[in-house]
Amino acid sequence: MNVGRASHAATSLPSGRVLISGGYDDLASAELYDPVTGGFAATGSMSEARESHTATLLLDGTVLIAGGQGNHLAALASAELYNPTTGTFTGTGSMTSGRYWHTATLLLDGTVLIAGGWDGTAELASAELYDPSAGRFVATGNMTVPRQSYRAMLLPDGKVLISGGFPGLASAELYDPSTGTFATTGSMTVSRYRHTATLLPRGNVLIVGGFGVSEILGSAELYDPRAGTFAATGGMAMARRDHTATLAHGKVLVAGGVEIGPAVATAEQYDPVTGTFAATGSMTVARESHTATLLPNASVLVTGGLDADQVQVESAELYE
Repeated sequence: MNVGRASHAATSLPSGRVLISGGYDDLASAELYDPVTGGFAATGSMSEARESHTATLLLDGTVLIAGGQGNHLAALASAELYNPTTGTFTGTGSMTSGRYWHTATLLLDGTVLIAGGWDGTAELASAELYDPSAGRFVATGNMTVPRQSYRAMLLPDGKVLISGGFPGLASAELYDPSTGTFATTGSMTVSRYRHTATLLPRGNVLIVGGFGVSEILGSAELYDPRAGTFAATGGMAMARRDHTATLAHGKVLVAGGVEIGPAVATAEQYDPVTGTFAATGSMTVARESHTATLLPNASVLVTGGLDADQVQVESAELYE
């Protein structure tokens, strides 16, 4: 990439290119990865520096950038839109609350659910919806408990699964867009935050790793939306947090993260058929807080992160 980045965002565009935006430390710049040339090129910059923000592809092909941590550790309420046609960012309505370590989920009707996070002083339970047609955010029902560093996953029925989060939560809940409310569902088998959640082909959600109450986790579990319950599945070869998990070729690629000490380069794959993990090729660089994006040719683009020395990584690599 043109600059080292960690806690940035990577968004797959309809053209097949990938928008890389922001990141640590105080980055407002953005760039595009072109899978045809295998290169990165600068594009327009955001209006302000952001890390731990969200970047959501909207139905019209633009990308909603929302919140994040700005300069001087501020929790940003501002939002902007990236237009791939012009390569520019423009402001849109601001959120009702500044937040980072939150989630943004594109709903089936084209609106975006923004929930939870950290406002600089406390975890948030509040949630809001971004309406692209109006360019504004409006409040929706609150989560049942405040959460940050949790995971949100759109389910096939249009509801959103919210799992875990800091501080030390095993609970989960569902957002129902038809009522605008959250309701509890079955709890995870253990408390987790900074884990991953991946929708599998049959509609189950794979939850992997993360921080537990007092340790980094190597365990994994599956959420069954039909039963509303979590059940343990095969564990990883090593514990991980701040890793990535990407569905490719019917298996889930889990890469990098931190076990106990510095970032690792190892990777493994989860097979939903057997319910087990198996080692696969390692990355060329140890990484945590990186991104992994599925490309149109089914390879996975890995960008940036923090290396074993906690330095922002400029390099990128492909898993094939």
